Amino acid sequence: MNNQISLMLFRDRDFNGTLSGALDVVADVDLSAVIRRVDPRFLSVTIDASLASEEKFMYLLGSPKIRTLAKALTPAFLRFGGTRQDFMVFTPSGVNEVPSPSAPSCDDLRLPSWLEERLTEEWTRHQLILLKEDLQRKYRRVKFTEFTVDLLHAFANCSGLDLIFGLNALLRTADNSWNSSNARSLLQYCESRRYRMNWELGNEPNSYEKKAGVRVDGVQLGLDFTRLREMMSESKLYHDAGLYGPDVGQPREHRVDILEGFLKTGAEAVDACTWHHYYVNGRDTSLDDFLDPEVLDSLALKTKEVMEKVQLVSPGKTVWLGETSSAYGGGAVGLSDTFVAGFMWLDKLGLGATLGLDVVMRQVFVGSGSYHLVDDELDPLPDYWLSVLYKRLVGPEVLKVEAFSAPGRSRRVRLYLHCSNTNSYSRGAVTLMSMNLSKKPVSVSAPALASSGTVEAFVLQAERPGEEGLYSRSVKLNGDVLKMVDDETLPDLTGARLPPAKRLRLPAFSLAFFVFPDARAAACRHRHGDLR
Repeated sequence: MNNQISLMLFRDRDFNGTLSGALDVVADVDLSAVIRRVDPRFLSVTIDASLASEEKFMYLLGSPKIRTLAKALTPAFLRFGGTRQDFMVFTPSGVNEVPSPSAPSCDDLRLPSWLEERLTEEWTRHQLILLKEDLQRKYRRVKFTEFTVDLLHAFANCSGLDLIFGLNALLRTADNSWNSSNARSLLQYCESRRYRMNWELGNEPNSYEKKAGVRVDGVQLGLDFTRLREMMSESKLYHDAGLYGPDVGQPREHRVDILEGFLKTGAEAVDACTWHHYYVNGRDTSLDDFLDPEVLDSLALKTKEVMEKVQLVSPGKTVWLGETSSAYGGGAVGLSDTFVAGFMWLDKLGLGATLGLDVVMRQVFVGSGSYHLVDDELDPLPDYWLSVLYKRLVGPEVLKVEAFSAPGRSRRVRLYLHCSNTNSYSRGAVTLMSMNLSKKPVSVSAPALASSGTVEAFVLQAERPGEEGLYSRSVKLNGDVLKMVDDETLPDLTGARLPPAKRLRLPAFSLAFFVFPDARAAACRHRHGDLR
């Protein structure tokens, strides 16, 4: 079909054998050209700075289980930051003033199981204190030592993640410019240890007045970033390191002004412009919001607004979601950490790449709140498994796909198409990301693709059927509940191999990756393809 492929989607017979209401959806797919290309670390993760609110909790990063989980998400950035980064002050203990002749091995840094159990219990209780601070917006200054930095760097290094450390931007001088002395002390320590890492400065500066009674305008913020870049340029180790910012909240009146001011004075200082996005307020959202196509589509409006402002001042500057999840305010309890959150997460990955975002950092890998990938017992939640599958199956090249039904665009069946990850599949393979937001199953026929060879299906469903299952904290892959084999072993995440003529079935309330290994897509057969 000359690289133009139509996928016919329609409702199959339902489970009692009667014919469901007909819904014909046509998805036009163009395999001839790459429309976007994202960073290989597109799906990245964060560790919330709240973990360092008491330094002992940083030792959790020595858990063999959490390192196993982190390794499966590489390549990725690891951002250490959040609200509390702007209340953290580096206070050296002096214990590590003389660098060790050699860094300890990753095995030497393993957390004993008895200590892991004790710390996870204490961390669960400590989160109640953090929640109270968030509700009252009263944050105490936190002093951290070399041990926090050592443990964080060791975790990133041993897991294969690229660390981004968020510096405190609320340390100000009398003229309200950034006081860089504490940051200089931290950079000097990290350089003495030969820690390769990247940097940020401040978190959501649009909220400083609300959280700390300090107002910093965008122009001054840009000057502060320029000062940090100058400091980095003076360092032999960090002169080429990444600097990212300003990590503003999503466009909302005065927040836009901060971004515009920052771009005037700080655009040249940063390697990527970062902003934060959440769909809903975690304190008053509902299950329906997590399945609402209009809520999912709102990402496009916010993204286009930010992209336009950045490109106007700094053409070609990459734009990242420096922090993002489903619901702000720490997430929505019983929703952001359950199966239903996967619809927002996978759609954000698919739509964000299509819109031109280069990196998307998921809040949070571990840390306080209910939007984490790993729970308080350090066990993986549904969005973790979704993220691992994305890493294994999806490549950085975005292809064009549009879905239409008889009345117009199909809204409850959402599709995104990429070249497949070449670490898992040969060049020319494509991966179709699919979501069924409705309570009826959908059948997918792709005759042109299916005739080229077998299809590998990775279908994710809640542990229980129906709407009740959407609240599940477990997920099934092709019918089997996913769980770790042991603390250092993930299960086999293999797809179901379907013959070429087999219809692709998308169950109710399901997420799926369909890989076409023998698609021989022209756009995916060369290393870089043709970027349209």
